[in-house]
Amino acid sequence: MTPAARLSAAIEVLADIEARRRPAADALKDWGLAHRFAGSGDRAAIAGLVYDALRRKLSAAHRMGEATPRAVLLGMLRLDRGLDPAAIEKLCDGSRFAPDPLTPAERAALARGEPDDAAPPHVAGDYPEWLDGALARVFGDDRVAEGRALAHRAPIDLRVNTLAAGRDKAMAALGHLAPKPTPWSPVGLRITIGPEAKSPPVHAEPAFIKGQVEIQDEGSQVAALLAAAKPGEQVIDLCAGGGGKTLALAAAMANKGQIYATDLDKRRLAPIHARLERAGVRNVQVRTPRPGADGLDDLADRADLVLVDAPCTGTGTWRRNPDAKWRVRPGSLATRIAQQATVLDRAATLVRPGGRIVYITCSLLADENADQVAGFLTRHPGFAALPPAETVLALGEPASAFLDAVLAGPEGLLMTPRRTGTDAFYVAVLRRAG
Repeated sequence: MTPAARLSAAIEVLADIEARRRPAADALKDWGLAHRFAGSGDRAAIAGLVYDALRRKLSAAHRMGEATPRAVLLGMLRLDRGLDPAAIEKLCDGSRFAPDPLTPAERAALARGEPDDAAPPHVAGDYPEWLDGALARVFGDDRVAEGRALAHRAPIDLRVNTLAAGRDKAMAALGHLAPKPTPWSPVGLRITIGPEAKSPPVHAEPAFIKGQVEIQDEGSQVAALLAAAKPGEQVIDLCAGGGGKTLALAAAMANKGQIYATDLDKRRLAPIHARLERAGVRNVQVRTPRPGADGLDDLADRADLVLVDAPCTGTGTWRRNPDAKWRVRPGSLATRIAQQATVLDRAATLVRPGGRIVYITCSLLADENADQVAGFLTRHPGFAALPPAETVLALGEPASAFLDAVLAGPEGLLMTPRRTGTDAFYVAVLRRAG
């Protein structure tokens, strides 16, 4: 497919997403099934255009003066891909499979300089208008810059499984992908891909198959490191899901001690078994929930560490899930807040005196972060929040620079793409007296 044909296809897919209010992945899959002539490179390029358009949906529409799928794609090419008006006009020449020629209004919009500074913050920052107040509360006038950082494509981050390899060995095994060490995580590697490039099939790499690396954002790696799990400890991963942080904890503990991994939704736990085997993890016991039974009763007041990777709105992962930010609703936020309080209260019954709860979200919102921690401390006066200056010491050498980079409050710390180059993660360490 020509670049112009790919652009036409992206406009078609984006129109389908808007008309049927469906996830982008579903629309792209259906388009691929209906156009089997398109190769893998074509499908990857079309997906890149669609996701980049979703990342810049409001600012691109503001630039073009209309919010049609075509306008959003054209505006994105100017704002995000940096194409000049002549290059965009060449793509839209009206030839077979190409978009229709540019209108005079489109030419004028594309020829303008930088976007109008008078755009509302939610437009300039490309996030839903109803979240503007919540983001202003956390970031103030910086919310536009934070939103723009969330509107850029994320790299591929890998965590080296130290049970199977060191970082140098894993980096050498993946040398053809040009990985670089991550700045904060001592076990992280980063692969940067261009806007037109296909994502490399990391799952097919020998290093992945052998369990030497896992795909995990550096922010998630750092959150697991800040839990400071030690060999020999008794650890409960209360919201283990597919096991990403469970695996990171097992490596930090050098397979010594015991981790109990569970989740309220047993379907989310399904992938963890194969991942544990591939990674060579031997100190994890998976406890699948059963109706009418509490699978953790025998662990009350026993855990040195309870990790609560809480269910949340996922606002911190918008770089990787750009369509999700346009589907999040106030009702879903209220649901998540209630779930978070429930799981935190459950954790309080499991941690021993002197032990700790590590509360993690991939959210930007104070409602899910600082407010949730403050509410927990009010309900459980036997716990106290560890100051972020102490929490970061688990990172070792980068601790001081990391503390300067994050947004730190009295209860916890917040990583963001703008500040730390990671997805957004909130981490609070809550220690039980004893």
